Amino acid sequence: MSRVKLRVWLEGAIVAALAIVLSMVPTNIGSSFTISLGMIPMTIYCLRRGFKAGLFSGLMWGLLHFLVGNVVFLSVSQVLIEYLIAFAFSGFAGLMMAPVQKSLKEKRFLKTSGLLLVTSLIGCTARFFWHFIAGVIFWGQYALWGMNPWQFSFVMNGGSGLATALVTFIVILLVVQTYPKAVLLEDKKS
Repeated sequence: MSRVKLRVWLEGAIVAALAIVLSMVPTNIGSSFTISLGMIPMTIYCLRRGFKAGLFSGLMWGLLHFLVGNVVFLSVSQVLIEYLIAFAFSGFAGLMMAPVQKSLKEKRFLKTSGLLLVTSLIGCTARFFWHFIAGVIFWGQYALWGMNPWQFSFVMNGGSGLATALVTFIVILLVVQTYPKAVLLEDKKS
């Protein structure tokens, strides 16, 4: 394995560790609504390293939930969906790496801002889609206020995903405005 690839994977593991630490910051409102602060470093990493590296780091983030004992286990399929698949899908934010980096290099800050919003929405939607599915299948019986499982999961997971995307966007926008190198890779001169 080349040094560059090793650096990418190590960076991804460190980002996953930072994401799990930020996940422990209490942002829950009730038992079903939360803002996932771990999406902030994960999205920055995805913008820096891309889709494949983002999937890996997201998967590591999901696995770290087991290490810290932060897993609610109903069934094997529920755990696979909510911890391995959902967190890995946060790496979908990496699909926006090339356009964001190009826009930053061209110093098109308004366009970059829009792309960062789209990036946050993609990463959070991809992840919270799987939490929504798990909410319908596994958590629907606990739906509050007489809602059917689809409505309850959509409201709670949709709300959590949207709130997380907005917080992620705001923080990443501030980071990129003050320190664009957080997402830009250095051009290596031969």
